[in-house]
Amino acid sequence: MLVLFVILVGVLGLVIYNAIGWPGVGGASSCPAGSVSVLIPARNEEAHIRDALTSLLQQGAVVKEVLVYDDHSIDHTAEYVREVSMRSEKVRLIPPLALPRGWCGKPFACTQLASAASGDWLLFIDADARIQPGAVGRMITEAMQRKATLLSFWPGLDMQSFWERALMPMLNFVVFSMFPAPLSFHMKMPALGLAHGACILIRRDAYRLTGGHAMVRAELFEDTVLARAWRKAGQAGFCMDGQDVVRVRMYDSLSGIWTGFQKNTYPAFRHEVNFWLFLLFHAVCFLMPFGMMFFSRAALASAVVIVLMRLVQAARFRYSWWAALLHPMAEIGLLALALQSWFRCHHGEGVEWKGRVYPGRGMGAA
Repeated sequence: MLVLFVILVGVLGLVIYNAIGWPGVGGASSCPAGSVSVLIPARNEEAHIRDALTSLLQQGAVVKEVLVYDDHSIDHTAEYVREVSMRSEKVRLIPPLALPRGWCGKPFACTQLASAASGDWLLFIDADARIQPGAVGRMITEAMQRKATLLSFWPGLDMQSFWERALMPMLNFVVFSMFPAPLSFHMKMPALGLAHGACILIRRDAYRLTGGHAMVRAELFEDTVLARAWRKAGQAGFCMDGQDVVRVRMYDSLSGIWTGFQKNTYPAFRHEVNFWLFLLFHAVCFLMPFGMMFFSRAALASAVVIVLMRLVQAARFRYSWWAALLHPMAEIGLLALALQSWFRCHHGEGVEWKGRVYPGRGMGAA
């Protein structure tokens, strides 16, 4: 247990390094009018699409157009977009095409949106993302100052229900207890590529040069895979703390959280062995100390260190501190979800998302 304690102290150091050193988004300078095409892939998003469009139409002249790809929705998504387009000529609905074999839904939707866009910059956002006032200009300013052709903005999490507040912080814990975010701004290694699919800004000429989402056509976990492929192609891509420019309420219930993360937990890993090492690391390092803390001082100290990690992140990402105390429950949920994701990919019908079923790692949606 002493070795485990030393490891966890090292992880705590990484968490603090991320909390202190990961840059946020600065202010806006003068941006050319009409330089951004905002692109929204939307499948059954009637609950979100109106608010998303409203937040975008308040961004000012920097936004040239807002294109929404209706990905075969069976709700009122297309109807709501048409209503808004009648009030603003910036908004346009892109009709769907049949999903080709070998493509996942979102990469194909993003590809169609990019082909219809005319702005110098492409801002891909999810329908449930809320762009904050004046944020698009700030994003463009950051991209130009950093000479980046891809810049992703990790969104702030809006959480309302108990289950959201208890479980959703695990997303940031999983990523920023293992990924050295500030280091990715100083090293060009593809392995240090990171992106959040809710908000990704890309130069249109670089998108066409690299192939864009066609590079990740078969990926359910397309955002970070795209960021790594982007770097591998020799392009400059970074992920910033974007909680001041974009907010998202990813899921609003326990079932939504479970289904949403089940679809990409196992597919996120490129190699089977990495998946099992991830589970082993979390079970041993982040869960076992809580089961042994009444029998070992080193285990108790390790549990305290884990709670400190969670408290540091709660302060950094501005969510409820008490979620840190529920870490063992959240960790058990993470492991159970990951195992079910693996089982469905290997022995079940595959993972399901918004009415589509993807066998294996995403390729060949049914």
